[in-house]
Amino acid sequence: MVNHTPLVADPHNIRLAMLGMVEGNGHPYSWSAIVNGRYDADVMAKCGYPVIAQYLGAQPKENLGIPGAQVTHVWCDQRTDAEQVARAAYIDHIVDKPEDVIGHVDAVIIATDVGHEHLDRARPFIEADLPVFIDKPLTDREDHLRQFHAWWQQGKAILSTSCMRYATEFAQLREQLPATGTPRLIFATMLKDWERYGIHGLESIYGLLPPGGWQRVVNTGTPELNIVHLTHEAGVDIVLAVGHDLVGGYGHVSVIGSKATVRAEFRDTFAAFKAQLVAFVDYLRCGVSPVPQTETIEQMKIIIAGIRSREQHGKPIYLSEIQP
Repeated sequence: MVNHTPLVADPHNIRLAMLGMVEGNGHPYSWSAIVNGRYDADVMAKCGYPVIAQYLGAQPKENLGIPGAQVTHVWCDQRTDAEQVARAAYIDHIVDKPEDVIGHVDAVIIATDVGHEHLDRARPFIEADLPVFIDKPLTDREDHLRQFHAWWQQGKAILSTSCMRYATEFAQLREQLPATGTPRLIFATMLKDWERYGIHGLESIYGLLPPGGWQRVVNTGTPELNIVHLTHEAGVDIVLAVGHDLVGGYGHVSVIGSKATVRAEFRDTFAAFKAQLVAFVDYLRCGVSPVPQTETIEQMKIIIAGIRSREQHGKPIYLSEIQP
């Protein structure tokens, strides 16, 4: 029987810190507004990410907010960004250093998506036994993955996911999978670079096949356009393209089988973010991770293997070569 032990002192009053901001990622704005349930529309419109104001503005007020949770503290790499986020999402406290939140919050959210930075960003809070949510990808380095694995082995509370895991469109695609007969080939496309957005593409297809069966990665592309061939023990081949200017291919998936083809296209950013954040808050309340650590490790091995294969001009990299 699973022991449902909360990770926080008061599951009905959870204080969160929103930490970090890197170029091209406005999650501190949107995630804080989603959790806190309110935002200043005028300030949000000037945040530099027009799409955030668009999808927040399209929501009825009752869709915003996670009851019993509040972002109470914020820190960004630039003080001016933290001040802007605090005004936009009504956050009470701005701290000078991320470590300043220790002792004042119940958990932290590291809202940056540069994988090789996450070990250092997360270390102070993991060592202080604060639960941590880390934006995708957890890491893109093998030695860092070994350290995260060691922390998990010690019982540390660490969660890292892509919002694509929670996307309504891909949940529906999984339900339609039997219509394909026997799946044989999966195509997926994603915008931006493999290091930061490869995990978005991977999470959009990961649930279509049994975890633990991913075998080999071959990246014959370039840093600008990664063409990644993945194999799975279920006998399915996967081609995942991740490119800097694939705007028209943001979150597209096709599954081709022995009988039919089913397709999905990611559209509802708000719903995916909200479900992702709710999953973390639920984890804090019950102590049971929504994602097995083995799945996160397997996914990070795929990301690392994709980088390694590309750097070695398309050499096949087996996940068994990457530790842990």
